[in-house]
Amino acid sequence: MSETKQTAEDLAILERLNNDYVHSDQFNDVKRFSELLAEDFIIQTPGVTRNRAEFLEFIAKPRPFKDLAVRDVKIRILSDVALVHGRVTYTMLADGVDQEALYTDTYQKRDGTWVCVSACAIAPGT
Repeated sequence: MSETKQTAEDLAILERLNNDYVHSDQFNDVKRFSELLAEDFIIQTPGVTRNRAEFLEFIAKPRPFKDLAVRDVKIRILSDVALVHGRVTYTMLADGVDQEALYTDTYQKRDGTWVCVSACAIAPGT
């Protein structure tokens, strides 16, 4: 397989995974997250670092926002690692305020499958 074809395939896969990640966040989809995340996954949000189990427990709780939408996604493939940079917008349920967050998710291709190994989000109130 040519590198260009592989890169195009990998980009398409990573775009789908990114959309699945955001959709799973909005709708408490712990099952899909468990498929996306590596066993050694770690996420950092302001003031909090969670491992995979802690994050899945957190995701199972009702989300404090609605209308989560992906914006400005940039995917960079660096051999067997990919960085997904993006911005999301959403509305807080408590007060109806529109907010946005920046994120970088790191994927690694392990045994031919892309898995999310790390995530970092910069968001108010997280």
